[in-house]
Amino acid sequence: MSNKVLIVDDVEINREILAKILEKEYDVFQAGSGNAALDIMEEHHEDIVAILLDLIMPEMDGFAFMDELKKRGYMGKIPILIISVETSVEVETRCFEYGVSDFIHKPFDYGVVKRRVDNIVELFLYRWELETKVGKQTEMIRRQFELLQKQADKLQKSNVRIIEVLGTVVEERNLESGEHIKRVKGFTKILAKQMQEDYPEYGLNDDSVNMIALASVLHDVGKISIPDGILLKEGRLTSNEFEYMKTHTTRGCEILQHITGVWDDDFGKLCYDICRHHHERYNGKGYPDGLSGDEIPISAQLVSIADVYDALVSERVYKPAFSKEEAFHMIMNGECGVFSPKLLDCFQKAKGKFEELADSFN
Repeated sequence: MSNKVLIVDDVEINREILAKILEKEYDVFQAGSGNAALDIMEEHHEDIVAILLDLIMPEMDGFAFMDELKKRGYMGKIPILIISVETSVEVETRCFEYGVSDFIHKPFDYGVVKRRVDNIVELFLYRWELETKVGKQTEMIRRQFELLQKQADKLQKSNVRIIEVLGTVVEERNLESGEHIKRVKGFTKILAKQMQEDYPEYGLNDDSVNMIALASVLHDVGKISIPDGILLKEGRLTSNEFEYMKTHTTRGCEILQHITGVWDDDFGKLCYDICRHHHERYNGKGYPDGLSGDEIPISAQLVSIADVYDALVSERVYKPAFSKEEAFHMIMNGECGVFSPKLLDCFQKAKGKFEELADSFN
């Protein structure tokens, strides 16, 4: 940026005096009218570091000139020093309201004029340099953020794929259609959104709802370690076999604890809670820890109903499918364990959406 100063005054002798004072330090433009000054501004506004402006001029006075600067977007970007014999508080107040930086009163004093212009220009150049640096830093930060966001999006897609693959492995071992995890994920999201709307005290938001739905895919990951003789057995399990089957919750947690560096701690905990506690029941008669009430993480409570509902309406090797109406009433009547009254309230309200999603897979 060049240090150019624009002097706007209809009296030539005033312009010459000011130019003489400033010419050693600055390149000086002179304009005898507001219109002439505007022409100079259009061509050199990027290089002008200060405007010395007379208020009293024919055709376009100083205030009209500043109005025009404002229209063209220059006002506030270049410091203006008013040249005036006027010393009234009203005029100075009006000038400051326009955004004027300082005053140079006539008759001119060499030292005062030079110092005031130098001070204003120094401040202006410092601010300009600072804004330029901030602008460059902001642009650099913006680009870095965009790069990090792209990397985060890529990592998120990778994480989702890993989770889905793990869920699919479980499905294939369990001889399911491969759509159980998709249905549970869908049912969980429906129920969680209803919970978010009706019971804000649980602190659910759009992000947490999506995270819970995604984490639900891993609710049965522990079944990978269950022997085929138990996992794929047709008919009722013996007491010992059922006790072993129940360990899929804790075994799943052991698997998840060995998956490090794939997702952040919050999501890892969410997956862990769902995997371990989706068979807990509100009255404390679930497993593996016998948690009761809201000791059970809300994420696991949501997945528990989604999982039970899908198990009821789906055909399994050990049972035929129940109708959607039968499944609804079995859950509401406590035939599949006791659930939170608030959760059942949301389930009842979301009944139609559950049925629509179940039908979409047929």
